[in-house]
Parts: sequence; structure tokens; C-alpha cells
Amino acid sequence: MSAPAAPGRDASWFGHPRGLSTMFFTEMWERFSYYGMRAFLILYMVHVLGFDKAHAGHVYGLYTGSVWGMAVFGGIVADNWLGQYRSVLVGGIIIALGHFTLAFHPLPFFYAGLTLIVIGTGLLKPNVSGIVGALYDEQDQRRDAGFSIFYMGINTGAILGPLIADTIAEKVDWHLGFACAGVGMTLGLWQYVAGRERIRPAIERLSRKVRPKEAVTVTGAPAFLGLSVVEWKRIAAMGVFFVCAIVFWFGYEQAGSSLNLLGDQYTNRTVFGFTFPAGWFVTVQSFCVVIFAPIFAWMWVRLGKREPSTPTKFAIGVGFVGLSYLLLLIPGGALHANPDFRISLWWLVGCYAIQELGELCLSPVGLSVFTKLSPVRIVGMMLGLWFLADAIGNWLAGYAAAYMTPSAMPGLFLAVALICLGWAVIALILTPVVKRLMGGVH
Repeated sequence: MSAPAAPGRDASWFGHPRGLSTMFFTEMWERFSYYGMRAFLILYMVHVLGFDKAHAGHVYGLYTGSVWGMAVFGGIVADNWLGQYRSVLVGGIIIALGHFTLAFHPLPFFYAGLTLIVIGTGLLKPNVSGIVGALYDEQDQRRDAGFSIFYMGINTGAILGPLIADTIAEKVDWHLGFACAGVGMTLGLWQYVAGRERIRPAIERLSRKVRPKEAVTVTGAPAFLGLSVVEWKRIAAMGVFFVCAIVFWFGYEQAGSSLNLLGDQYTNRTVFGFTFPAGWFVTVQSFCVVIFAPIFAWMWVRLGKREPSTPTKFAIGVGFVGLSYLLLLIPGGALHANPDFRISLWWLVGCYAIQELGELCLSPVGLSVFTKLSPVRIVGMMLGLWFLADAIGNWLAGYAAAYMTPSAMPGLFLAVALICLGWAVIALILTPVVKRLMGGVH
């Protein structure tokens, strides 16, 4: 007879808690719906609704930015009223309703559907990550690896969504593409409800939050506003990560706006006589994650004590995005000289591949470190702030789409490259300070 498993060490799913499988597939289907629709959203506005690039880019940026920005309020709602489990459930239902609303043709349904998705994602997104973090106790060294596996679920959905929903939208009917995204979210809800017992330990751990009056400093002195000195220092470190993430997502999230227009209007998409949908380009990012993630995991372990710190990884991630836009300056210059020229698809593929090297240094690491640094009683709100960085980056990326003309492209690509590379240098300089603020969290 085997010995019972130690508390908090349920290792029945690839060496991780069983609840990780529930959250993996729930998030996979939610990301299927989000990225499947995002792949053709700006194309739908330009080709079907007749929006010009500037207006379409502004709507796109407002929508995607609001999706991530609403996560702050979703975290507060979960922390104070609904709890993490019910917030995810209600959020998923609202998201599905939003996608099905978009399947109707009249323009008011378009805006109503986007609004529902914004509200639903705000409730769901930060609390899914909070539940994943709560699957592990504070001493469990598997947390970073668990988030890496969870991140694979995100990118599996991000691959399948554009390949299926975008193909249906561009090749069959745009509104069927929206409905397909709604079906994906419905499957995610079924997975979530069916696996409730597997995530019960995480829900119970989150329900045992420390009350603000119990917070004290390491010396036992009263805390300020319910948080200890150590917690405030860690929140300051999170502030630096927050700014890094804004700059990163500003460059990265142009995949759905300006770079999507580049792929649609200025890139040769015909391979062996088949012209593939422009929305397929965004799957390159997720394919690269699937390819590169095991390599990065091996590399971090191989480096051992020489593994870069979290602040250093953030700086490297932002730097890679800057390098990707330096690469795009070459075809951008060619389009500037000849607006009728169509660039090779490999320029976009190369750009996205470089960006994914940066994403693997920043995004899963950021999710993990925010669950470590956040005071447990406000973990939902703090994870919402992590996604707020994505929101601001998306807003900025949406506005960049207005400059996607052959004459303006080189200037746009150079500006993004300089912003990202400049902040990467600043982040490296701040690394020793941030490490001290983290208070021993690795």
C-alpha cells in the first residue's frame, strides 16, 4: 500500500495537481474563442463594415485594450463578492453570449457583442490565473513549471482558433466565424464545470485569505493600509514589471492590428497555388511557443545558478520585440519604394519568431511572479493589473494601425524598435533595485 500524498502535492497529472488539467483545457477553449475571433476582427471591419484603417484600428485597440483592462475590475469583483470560481463561470457565459451576438448582421449587434466579450473576459481572465497559482502552496517549487504547462494550453487554443474560426470567416461566412468562436467558449465552460472537484483545493485555499487587519511587517509592527512593508516593496517591484509589460505588449499585440494589415494587403500569401487567409499569420506566434517552450525550459534548468533573474528576463523579452521590428525595416523600405510590391511571407514569419523568444522570457514568467508577489487577499486585483498592462499595450497597438501605409511603415517600425530597445536597456539598469524589492522571491 503506497503512502498517502503530502498535502498540496497532488501529482496525478504529469506530476502536477489534477486541477491543472481542468484549468488547462478551460483556458485553451477560451483562448480558442478569443484568438479565433481576433484573427479576423480588423479584416471584418475593413472588408465588410467598410471602416477605414484608422477607424478600424481605433475600434480594434479600444476593444482589445478594454478586454484586458477590465481584468482589474474582474479581480476586484472576485476578491470581494463572487469569488474566483463563480467569476470564471459567469465570465465564460457572458463571453459565449458575446460571440453568438456577433453572429447577427446588424451593426448594433457588433458593438453589443464586443461589449459582452469585454465584460466576460474581465471576470474570467485574472481569476483563471489566480486559481492556477492557488493549486500550489507557497513552498511548492512546481509553480513555475505549472504555469509553463498552463501557457501551453493558452497557445494551443491560439493555434486552433485562427485555423478554424478565421478560415470559416474568410472562406465561408464572416458571421459563422463569430459563432464558431462562441462554440469554443461553450466547450470551455463544459470542461470547467465538469472538473470542479479537481480545482476544489485551490478554491478552498483562496477562500482562506488573510484579512487586512492580520497583516504585519516582518518585525511585527502594524501594517499600512492592511499591507506590510515587505508587501509594499513587492508591489513596487510589480510596478516595474508592469511598465515592462506595457512596452512589450505594445510591440507584440500589433500582430492583430498593423501587422495583420501588413499580412492582408502587402504580403504574398499564395503557396503552391493556394492563397491562405491572412488571419493564419497570427498562428505563427503560438506555433513558435510550442516549439521553443521545451527548449527554454531545458535551457533554464541547464543554466542552474546562472539562470537570469526575473527582472533580467523581462528586459530580454522587451529587447527581442525591438529586434523583430528592426527586421521589418527591410521589407518596409521596399514597400516605401514600390507600394505595389508584395513582400515575402517569410518576413512576417521571422518577425513573429523573434517576438516569441521575447514572449517566453516575459509572459509566463510574469504570470508566475505576480501570483508569488501578490498579497493573497488581493491576488485577483493584482493579476488584473498584470492584464491591464496588456490592455494599455493593445490600445497603443490599435492606434498604430492608422500608420499602415507604404510611406509610413518604415517610420512606424523604427519607432517601435527604438522604444522597445530603449526600455530594455533601462530595465537592465533597474534589475538590482527590483531584485531587492522582491524580498527574496525568486
